[in-house]
Amino acid sequence: MTTHTDGDDHTALTRIDVRVEGSAQGYVAGRDQYIAQQALAPLTAVRTLPRDVAAFTGRQAEVDQISAVAQPSRVVTIHTIDGMPGIGKTALAVHAARRLADRYPDGQMFLRLNAHTPGQSPADPADALAALLLSLGIDPRSIPDGLEARAGLWRDRLTGLRMLLVLDDAADHAQVEPLLPGAEGCLVLVTSRHRLAALDGAVPLPLDILGPTDAALLFTRLAHRTPTTAADTDAVAQIVELSGYLPLAIALLAGRFAHHPRWNLAEYAEEFASTQDRLDELAAGGRAVAAAFDMSYRALPAKRQSLFRRLGLHPGPDIEAYATAALAGIPLPEARRELETLYINHLIDSPAPGRYRLHDLLRSYARTLAEHDPADDCGASTGRLLDYYQHTAEAAERHLAEAPRTATPVADPSPAAAPGMANHEQALAWMRTERANLIACIHQAIATARHPQAIYLTAALAAFLRQQGHWDEAVSLHRAAATSARLTGNRLGETGALAELGWVRYLTGDFPEAARLTRQALELYRALGNRLGEANTLRELGWVRYLTADYTEAARLTWQALELYRALGNRLGEAYTLRGLGWVQYSTGDYTAAADLTRQALDISRSLGNRPGEAHALRELGRVRYATGDYTAAADLLQKSLTLFQDLRDVQGQVEVLNSTGALLIASVGPGGGALAVYQQALHLARRIHSPLDEAHALEGSARCHARSGDHPAALADLHQAVGIYQRIRAAEAPAVAEYLTHLQAQQGADVQDSTD
Repeated sequence: MTTHTDGDDHTALTRIDVRVEGSAQGYVAGRDQYIAQQALAPLTAVRTLPRDVAAFTGRQAEVDQISAVAQPSRVVTIHTIDGMPGIGKTALAVHAARRLADRYPDGQMFLRLNAHTPGQSPADPADALAALLLSLGIDPRSIPDGLEARAGLWRDRLTGLRMLLVLDDAADHAQVEPLLPGAEGCLVLVTSRHRLAALDGAVPLPLDILGPTDAALLFTRLAHRTPTTAADTDAVAQIVELSGYLPLAIALLAGRFAHHPRWNLAEYAEEFASTQDRLDELAAGGRAVAAAFDMSYRALPAKRQSLFRRLGLHPGPDIEAYATAALAGIPLPEARRELETLYINHLIDSPAPGRYRLHDLLRSYARTLAEHDPADDCGASTGRLLDYYQHTAEAAERHLAEAPRTATPVADPSPAAAPGMANHEQALAWMRTERANLIACIHQAIATARHPQAIYLTAALAAFLRQQGHWDEAVSLHRAAATSARLTGNRLGETGALAELGWVRYLTGDFPEAARLTRQALELYRALGNRLGEANTLRELGWVRYLTADYTEAARLTWQALELYRALGNRLGEAYTLRGLGWVQYSTGDYTAAADLTRQALDISRSLGNRPGEAHALRELGRVRYATGDYTAAADLLQKSLTLFQDLRDVQGQVEVLNSTGALLIASVGPGGGALAVYQQALHLARRIHSPLDEAHALEGSARCHARSGDHPAALADLHQAVGIYQRIRAAEAPAVAEYLTHLQAQQGADVQDSTD
């Protein structure tokens, strides 16, 4: 008997060693010597499963899946249990085999194939077959030479038997195939760190990390400590999260804790969280997470090892082939092949088609390995990656921008390969998918003093962050970009960041700060002689003035912007500014002029193929039609606008249209015509994107619906909230809505008085 410590499990496994060491030739020589010395009766050992894991936790779905097909009527059934190092493959195989042992009365055999056993080469299939035949009690003198002959004898001796076979730690399908029974009635469980796709007829059973609940339960079982307080429960949750929910890592930490009964769970969690190198902490005796990773890493060819290390340099949560090609400096087809190979080897995961990610502990392992590479090589890889993201984000931004922005240096040189950005839909889909990676790259660029890339990546994200409602994130990023630009003397970059920050501030309802930042950016653009930047900030400053009901100043500033855009021949800016002028005319009651200006903006947007501009113009033209009493035309225009905004996934645009639609429904069919439901939908979206002005508009509309239907308490509740928001952000609507609130309160008081008289 030997005790084997498997880096893939969360306990030591005891088993009968049925391996034959060395080559097939070595076996034959040893056999002949043995026969020459003595001829003893052969021994039979067909029940060699290791003991089950007492603390086995989770994996119920996988156990059920294996059990479901382990039926007497089935032909030989093969399950390949694959997963990353330390995920618990062997533990699952042994646990399932123990549960199914009574269904296979002729034997339950366990054989290690040593693909990742330290100090040993993977088992030769011929040697493995010799070990299996010996365990069946075959006389050593009857074991033939050669792989095919032994495989044939193995299959022959299993005919008519119901045998369960666990082949542990397989290297590939070629190692496993000769060991498989040929007759019905047998079950084979194969564990491997590789996806054995070439093993015909096998049912793949890939293992993922444990869920948080099962991971916490595993820790407490192995630590022999039940949490007694909320603080203890939180500490266990933190420990298993920092372990990446990896069974081996959890077992090592729990085992250490179990041997220190006076240790405190909260302090233990805090200590592990603060450690500089968690992989160093995940070791005990002869078992270590890093050692398990080492065996998989060392089996890779040198070029693939280099790619794995480079993946550790990527700051984001996942990666695809284009970014990998840039990071590693390899052609795109090679990047795709290498990523898939690393996936097959369970060194990376694939959460979605074409997307790959490292487990947190594998990421840490890869970064540690990369620290030994030349700093210049790592720096060049990071530079290529950031250039790729900047180039592609700027290509996407050109489809998303609803207004022109000042030019920024294009990443040079352009990446060798980048995804196509033919239209708005492709650009938006790419931005939504890569958002977390782009933001992680910005933070890394700032941390490593790559300030130009931080500035221009942030600028390329600006339109997307505005349209999708990620305003808090945008504020943080634009502030950081302005600081980076200031530190490096990049006045144009600083000015652009301030202008974008002002734009987001108006969206969040901070109109005074929006005005201050936009004026500051306007002065800087004028000092730089940047006329496009000047036009952009004049337009934005005019919009802020409009929102605070200073219509005269709003018109003056917006006309100045329009003249500059026309002088520059910038049609996108012209369309945007015409819409702004239409708003001013609408608010001053000149509906004819408002309609004319908005129609001009709509025509230009359509001619440019600018769908965001078209959606806004349709919505604004619908408002004008509503104001003139043409409810049918207004409803049609607003529906077209809403459909466009939904196609564009522009949440704020949808909220604005819904609020306008609610007002139209109240005017055209009354509060019972669905207006309240529309306002509630607008309110939900406005709160989701944290847009206070849109939220206040939805609350005001909802209050008017309640008031008209006679539900004064509900109306007052909504109005109180709306007035509070209007006053906090100093919106132009504040005085009028506050007056309406006072009127409604007085009306309710009168109703109460009448009811008591």
